[in-house]
Amino acid sequence: MRKKHITVVIADDHAILRAGLRMLLNQQPDIKVVGEAENGEHALEQVRLNKPDIILMDISMPGTGGVEATAEIRRKSPQTRVVILTMHAESAYLDSVLAAGASGYVLKRSLDSDLLKAIRSAHEGETFIDSGVAVHLVGKIPGAGPHRLAATQAHDILSRRELQVLKLVAEGCTNRQIASQAFISVKSVETYRARLLIKLQIKTRRDIVRYAIEAGLLAGAVESSKPSK
Repeated sequence: MRKKHITVVIADDHAILRAGLRMLLNQQPDIKVVGEAENGEHALEQVRLNKPDIILMDISMPGTGGVEATAEIRRKSPQTRVVILTMHAESAYLDSVLAAGASGYVLKRSLDSDLLKAIRSAHEGETFIDSGVAVHLVGKIPGAGPHRLAATQAHDILSRRELQVLKLVAEGCTNRQIASQAFISVKSVETYRARLLIKLQIKTRRDIVRYAIEAGLLAGAVESSKPSK
């Protein structure tokens, strides 16, 4: 039976930020904060005691840092998803926490717009990357070969529905949320996602975000030329 709430532990060394996050999250009907931690060691203890669905993890904390704690949590409590909440937009941090097993990466400046989406996406088993980080990384991540197609070619290759799904996936929507917005079944969403991955020769959600930015489908991305209507 599906639990009523997504349970969350907040790990950050700033008490005021933890209090604000607790207030924000507990206002959501589907989210409940069950614990707090001020460092990596305490975060591990909170996960052991509360077995949360999600732990919000700062990278820079005293003692055991967020990257090390993320790897340890994923090893000891694989059912707990880690969403990184940080001020760092540099690719080195993102790569480190993803390698450690994190399911989300949100900048503290994007709390209102992205945090709730990241928590719900991680709970659905998906990976969420802050669009601000993704924009910062375009052209800086090695191996960007899958994105050699021009944006105009993407519009030629993908159907209107596939473009819609591509945009919503890049924005961090879960399959269920995409189905609701597009008025199609979750199964259809899965089919469209599989098709666009094959057509664009990409493999991960991170690739999808990067491609969507290059195609000008995300807010804040550089506008790409599009075919006239």
